Amino acid sequence: MSKQKGFTLIELVIVIAILGILAAIAVPKFVDLSGQATTAAKRGMSGTVKSAHAIAVAENKGFTGLTPATLATYVNGEGVQMTADGSGIDVSIDGTTYKVPTFTNSDCTGVTGTGDDVKCVGSIAP
Repeated sequence: MSKQKGFTLIELVIVIAILGILAAIAVPKFVDLSGQATTAAKRGMSGTVKSAHAIAVAENKGFTGLTPATLATYVNGEGVQMTADGSGIDVSIDGTTYKVPTFTNSDCTGVTGTGDDVKCVGSIAP
């Protein structure tokens, strides 16, 4: 008599159950990463606009004439555009538009209009 070799049904069910438990643990960790990536992209884009502001101030030797529209020309990137009301620079991150606010004073409280000088740049709201 030859002895048959292989796995029993119970052994296969136990392996499938263990794989299911491991998948249930791992999937939520990967889903949360997309939210963290969006938050990091918002911080990065805010930093890009702040850097562009510093460069524009240095090149213009001051804030005079540095309107939101002028600042937008210093920001290089895909999806960057100027808002109609001048209150900030709209940026596109993964198909969603966010506003990097610009302000008329150095303590970042007075929102700019179309012709106002930009003295401070805020961050995208989380």
